[in-house]
Amino acid sequence: MTADPKLPIESGPVPVHGEAQQTITGFLEPKALDRDAAPHTGLQLWLHRTSVFLFVLISAVAGVLLVILPWTPEWTDNYLLLSYPWLRTLISTGFFRGLCSGLGLLDIWIGFWEALHYHDRQ
Repeated sequence: MTADPKLPIESGPVPVHGEAQQTITGFLEPKALDRDAAPHTGLQLWLHRTSVFLFVLISAVAGVLLVILPWTPEWTDNYLLLSYPWLRTLISTGFFRGLCSGLGLLDIWIGFWEALHYHDRQ
């Protein structure tokens, strides 16, 4: 059976976001859960606060290391690079050191952005 191209196409109701929708297979999809809208319990709140604090701390420490470490002698004069002289010349270039420092500044900025925009849902 083929559809007649002259007949108008019937369209069903437009699905609303968040409501249960019937799929092509006939099963119902569950309602979309908005986890940020629900208030946290006491333990969930402290776990969330701790995870945000650890994220900010790790981002800040890694960022500071990436900003400072490429410009120190330990960056190129280490045991790991002795057997790879081509890699030592690559990472000792100013471009690569600047790239690492730029990533460090970006990492610091992301961590503090997260800290400044954190809000408790109580």
